[in-house]
Amino acid sequence: MRTRREFVQAVAAHGGSAYAAMLALDLLAPAKASAFALDGGTRGTKVAILGAGVAGLCAAYELGKAGYDCTVLEARQRPGGRAWTIRGGDRVVESDGTVQTATFAEGLYHNPGPSRVPQHHVTMDYYRELGVAVEQFGNENLNAYYYSSKAPPGLERVRIRAARMEMRGYAAELLTKAVSRDALDMPLTPDDKEKLLTFIAADGGLSRDRIYANRGQAGFAQFPGAAAQAGIPSDPLGLMPLVRAGYGAFGPIENDIDQQLAMFQPVGGIDALPRAFAQRLGTRIHYNAAVSQIRKTPTGTRIIYTDAEGAHRTLDAAYCICTIPFPVLRTIPNDFSPAFAAAIGRVDYQASAKVGLEFKRRFWEEDDRILSGITRTDETITQIWYPSYGYLSKRGGVLTAAYAMGPRALTLGNLSPRERVELALREGEKIHPQYRAEHVSSISVAWQKIPHNLGAWVGWTESTRKSEYPLLLQPDGPIYLAGEHMSYINAWQAGALESARYVTSAIHRRVAATSS
Repeated sequence: MRTRREFVQAVAAHGGSAYAAMLALDLLAPAKASAFALDGGTRGTKVAILGAGVAGLCAAYELGKAGYDCTVLEARQRPGGRAWTIRGGDRVVESDGTVQTATFAEGLYHNPGPSRVPQHHVTMDYYRELGVAVEQFGNENLNAYYYSSKAPPGLERVRIRAARMEMRGYAAELLTKAVSRDALDMPLTPDDKEKLLTFIAADGGLSRDRIYANRGQAGFAQFPGAAAQAGIPSDPLGLMPLVRAGYGAFGPIENDIDQQLAMFQPVGGIDALPRAFAQRLGTRIHYNAAVSQIRKTPTGTRIIYTDAEGAHRTLDAAYCICTIPFPVLRTIPNDFSPAFAAAIGRVDYQASAKVGLEFKRRFWEEDDRILSGITRTDETITQIWYPSYGYLSKRGGVLTAAYAMGPRALTLGNLSPRERVELALREGEKIHPQYRAEHVSSISVAWQKIPHNLGAWVGWTESTRKSEYPLLLQPDGPIYLAGEHMSYINAWQAGALESARYVTSAIHRRVAATSS
């Protein structure tokens, strides 16, 4: 007889959830969100925080609650860093001097950086604590589309439902045949086999003879209605045409734990959290304060910066929490230790670009019956995100008409804003022919060209995660690094928040040790 540990290991080895199995066997308690607090005296220790992104704001907020004297220096005129919401009248300035001004209608917005929050992330805890209202974000909508330029004629654009359900059904049919022929590399009793076959048939929508056939789960050519309109399921697309189109590569994205439903967004824009932090921090944040030097002193740190009037100023503190992204930090004179500076120099950042298109009519809802969700394509734009707010409104809306990463983001970023919009229109109209007739205005952001970022998020490799990350987790004297780049939850706000908590706890322990 297997032990409970062996059973859990077997579940995990065959693709099951070891966590769920351990919960079922009472081997661990469900994870619960817990309040974060720094206990003990601080004697007003001064801390300089570089950057009013989510990590810097969280650090100042938590340290402030514990009695620390924090000053946040932010080079921009706003808080949030990449947690940025663009509304009508806002400007986008790129490193080459290119300037765009958004002209979105009132109430419409575009999030060029983070846009969604998994329900298990610590971000939700801060929404609750700070009173930030949230609404559901439609991350996955089976009524949206897959588009493949490699698909057989007639299958270039298909509903996600059709592709996903049919591939699932055909895979279930193949697996059923393997089980029936005892072709699995695992022992099954007759009872085990029957239970497994029953599950596979139900999950894949197989008929009684265990053959896949669309009975409506993959969509209808004519939907059921009244009187004699019983509904006509759409014809199967076929396994190999779907495989050759490459649609199987799109599906696994939503299997990632940080992409699974349900997901949420703050009401009114992703900058709601940084604005809530900033409201509580008040004058402790100095805007238009660009750091020009980071130095160590016998009693801590000295930060030299330029204020909003262009005057050079200094900020002395016992400790410094630096959240400046590495591509920018590398350009700032400092006296980091040689190993620390070298490690910062060896860590790369990823490129990312988004294009927001405003349309006068919500044709994706009216014509295509798509209310939120994401369409995926194998072309440069990569994704089209439908807004998860303003449903059924007559005022139009803003689509994230391109969200590209890596080489595709570099391609977009190397274009002028006008050319980016043209590319988004050209590729997008293959999926939505209504694009050009309904287009009103546009905005685009290539993060690798945004000053004070020069990249979207960190790109740890297996090598740098092993060699550089442990070194950078440690303080360089009185200087600590924080941000999504200093976590294992990269690109998400939760990574910044978790990193801020880690660093503030480390400083607090250090202060407590020196005070005793």
